[in-house]
Amino acid sequence: MAKGLIWATAEDLARNRGRVLSLYCQILRSLNSTKLPMNFAARLAKKAEARAIFMLGAEEESLHNIEDLVDSGVYALSLLREGEIAKYIQ
Repeated sequence: MAKGLIWATAEDLARNRGRVLSLYCQILRSLNSTKLPMNFAARLAKKAEARAIFMLGAEEESLHNIEDLVDSGVYALSLLREGEIAKYIQ
C-alpha cells in the first residue's frame, strides 16, 4: 500500500484481492468445523453473516479501514480454528 495516502487506489485494491478472497474462503470453511458447537441452521446463519460482512467491506475505500477489516478477519479466523466464535472484536 502506498504510504501517506488515505484512499485506496486500484492497485491497492488489486494487491489485497487475493488476500481477502483467501480469508473469505478460510472463514467459510472454518464455519463447517465440527469443533464449533452449532447446529446446521446456526452454521448457515453464520455463513450468511460472514458473506454480508465481506460484501459491506468490499465497498470500503480507506486504506486504514481495509487493514483493520483484514486484521479483524484474521483474528476471527484464529478463534474459529480453536473452536470458538468471536462475539466482540475489540
